[in-house]
Order: sequence, then C-alpha cells, then structure tokens
Amino acid sequence: GSHDSFSFYIDEASPVGPEQPETVQNFVSVFGTVAKKLMRKWLATQTMNFTSQLGAGIRYFDLRISTKPRDPDNELYFAHGLFSAKVKEGLEEINAFLTDHPKEVVFLDFNHFYGMQKYHHEKLVQMLKDIYGNKMCPAIFAHEVSLQYLWEKEYQVLVFYHSPVALEVPFLWPGQMMPAPWANTTDPEKLIQFLQASITERRKKGSFFVSQVVLTPKASTVVKGVASGLRETITERALPAMMQWIRTQKPGESGVNIITADFVELGDFISTVIKLNYAMDEGEDDTT
Repeated sequence: GSHDSFSFYIDEASPVGPEQPETVQNFVSVFGTVAKKLMRKWLATQTMNFTSQLGAGIRYFDLRISTKPRDPDNELYFAHGLFSAKVKEGLEEINAFLTDHPKEVVFLDFNHFYGMQKYHHEKLVQMLKDIYGNKMCPAIFAHEVSLQYLWEKEYQVLVFYHSPVALEVPFLWPGQMMPAPWANTTDPEKLIQFLQASITERRKKGSFFVSQVVLTPKASTVVKGVASGLRETITERALPAMMQWIRTQKPGESGVNIITADFVELGDFISTVIKLNYAMDEGEDDTT
C-alpha cells in the first residue's frame, strides 16, 4: 500500500487545506507561493500516479478527501495540507486499470474527511456507484474474503469509509475494519518498536490491518531540512532499517496484513512485501 496515495499531485497554486493549523495558514498568508513550494516538499509522499502505482503492484490506497473553501462547484478533492487532484479523476484512473485487469482487486481506504457536509458524502457515495458499480464488494466478515470469493463474484473493489455514513450503505466497509495505527515519530527504532507492538496486539479475526512503515517529521525536522524535503531528509536515510523489519515479518492472521510506505518505488519495498505472500503458502501446513 501507499501512504497518502494521491499526493503525487499536490497543487502549489491551491489554497491551504482546512485541516491545517493556524500557524501554517499564517505562514502561507505571509510567504505565499514560496511557502507552498516548501510545504509541497514535505507533504508529497509519493511520486507515482495511480496508474504507475497499480502497475508496480500497489493495491491499497490511503485516501483523504476535502472540499475546497469558496468553491462554487462543490467539487471533492484529495488533500494533504494542500489540495491534490479531483477525486472523480483519481477514481476513474483506478477503474480504467481494473477494467483492463479483471482479476485484480484494490482496497480504497477513505480515512479522513475535511469540510464535508452530508451532501458531500452523498455525492461521494454516488460517485463510487457511478464509477465502480458492481465491481464493489459489499461489507461482510473480513475473514470470509478470499481472492477466490472475489473472482467468483467478479468483485474488484473494497471501499473502507471512516464515517458513520458507512453504516447506511451496503458497499461501504466501516472504518474500524481497516485500523491503521500511526507511530507519529521521526525515529526509525521507535517506529519499529511501535509496529511490532501493534502487530502483537492485533486481533486475530474480524478486521484487516495496516502497518504504516512511515516516519512523521516534527517541526524542528522540517526547519533543519526545509529545502531538501521529506524524501531526502527522512525516508531515504531510514529505508535500510525499515526494509529489514519488513523482510523479517510473517503474514497471516497474527502477522502483517497490509504494509504502507512513503515513496513506494524506493528500494525493493513493493517486491519485498509481495514476497511475504509466498511465506504464507509455505507456512500453511504448519498452521492449525
């Protein structure tokens, strides 16, 4: 999976997202475009678009949706500090891949909503219906979902929706069925301790589970590396330790399930995660 999957297209010309603190809003109001260019270096966590991510093997997408202040069209946008592409365009891009690859399955995790009223949720639900239609798998028990089941039913999309709206729509899976605990640290060692502890506490059945192999910059980190950005200052330096942790994991009910990262093309992140599936095949004879 990819963290802030849509952030390859963050628009420096856009307003600041409504979720940003007043200090950031003030910073941008004083320094304008220069401030936004610096922000982008820290807010863009991916460089590949949806089609490229899918082609490389990404199947879980972390999606955060926002309205834009004073937007007469009431459009919905992906957002992480600044606004990214229109949601409709991104969902259509993913659908084009699914239509060309009828045995592929994706997880769309709508986990943050900013500035959205009931009307906006209704608009997004209708958009999902219009774009994916019968490709969407209705919410059932997580442990009943296998590729074989999805292929037989011709389902290709599982939509997770972290809002009470999910309880009213059969094809929306409640957000609690896709927990994604967040370490919120810049320290690779603390991150690994957190990841290990969260897997140990993971319930054996009843939900999917995201391990976020993601470091989060503090304000002081941003100030020190203001011109270089997230990738160079944090992600690339921490990559060897994070990859070592992934290689030692076991998949399955008491192990890892979905693993997300920034800049998914770095190192051999995608191929290493995919290889973990084969470890599950090998271990099946030993499980009860």
